[in-house]
Amino acid sequence: MNKIVTRMKKPTPKFFKQLRGVSLTLATVSAAIFASPVALPAVLVKVAGYLAVAGGVAGAVSQTAVKNEKR
Repeated sequence: MNKIVTRMKKPTPKFFKQLRGVSLTLATVSAAIFASPVALPAVLVKVAGYLAVAGGVAGAVSQTAVKNEKR
């Protein structure tokens, strides 16, 4: 468990910082669709579910990526 915490405290590469931003955007869009006060087509709600999952997975992956300083 300590290895995971130590790893997550290390610097994150630029690409994965950008990926984290994109994943937050996907999650925000899906949340806005789910919270919409009007009835939306089932296809749109299903796509919002996929966006939420993709955003969550991409965010988790981008958070655990670290710079390899051994070279």
